[in-house]
Amino acid sequence: MIDLVAIRTVAAKEFRDRLRNRWVLAVSAVFTLFALVIAYFGAAQQGEVGLRGIEVTIASLVSLVIYLIPLIALLLGFDAIVGERERGSLELLLSLPISRAELLLGKYSGLAAALSMATLAGFGVAGVLLATRLPFAALYHYAGFMLSALLLGLAFLSLALLVSVLCGDRTRASGAAIALWFFFVLVFDLLLLGLLVIQGDGPAGSLLPWLMLLNPADLFRALNMFGSDELRAFYGLGSVLPDLMTQPLLLGGLLTGWIVAPLAVALWRFR
Repeated sequence: MIDLVAIRTVAAKEFRDRLRNRWVLAVSAVFTLFALVIAYFGAAQQGEVGLRGIEVTIASLVSLVIYLIPLIALLLGFDAIVGERERGSLELLLSLPISRAELLLGKYSGLAAALSMATLAGFGVAGVLLATRLPFAALYHYAGFMLSALLLGLAFLSLALLVSVLCGDRTRASGAAIALWFFFVLVFDLLLLGLLVIQGDGPAGSLLPWLMLLNPADLFRALNMFGSDELRAFYGLGSVLPDLMTQPLLLGGLLTGWIVAPLAVALWRFR
């Protein structure tokens, strides 16, 4: 039986540690600054600056989130377990009346709370400032963007906890975390592009939309292009994704699956 009080106690400690070292404040400030700068200068390549509408604003912010939030989440959680093991404090923690599952869930909950606060606070402040320049209807799309950014961060935090459980020391865990970031953010799409170029309309090329389900970053990108023809054209995915994969609830559910699955595997291995 899982003790929720034990989970809450561990989570509160992890969260307080992040507040004490001003991690939440620093990341919130980074998100706010980058969100405002990119929203204003996101169209500079087209020779224009300033806010040009919610579609272009979100398109610019999505590029920021795909690179930044996964990296922050992985660096936040990669040493959650292996760090305790190296410091010799893991055995001490497990000697207390707390199970391994409760310890892992508590650490994830505390780190998730810190990441969520930083993400929502950072982009929320930017959203308040942008709301003075954008129509009220645009806030719906911006709120959806914030929620999807939060899901993306929690998915990569789950991957970070899995890495922390599987690796034997912090050096290997940090290397694995960076490797995951490179693979999902940089390499994966290049592999899909190569497959599309080689196969074209062949059988393998037709699998491209479904292979995108294997990457939470691609799910996040697809989730933020729904309901906007301009965003579909901007990303160039409108002709690639079938209609089924442009449903927000389905994409959100799949991204939630990326939160649950790695965490479940981590729980299984840590037990």
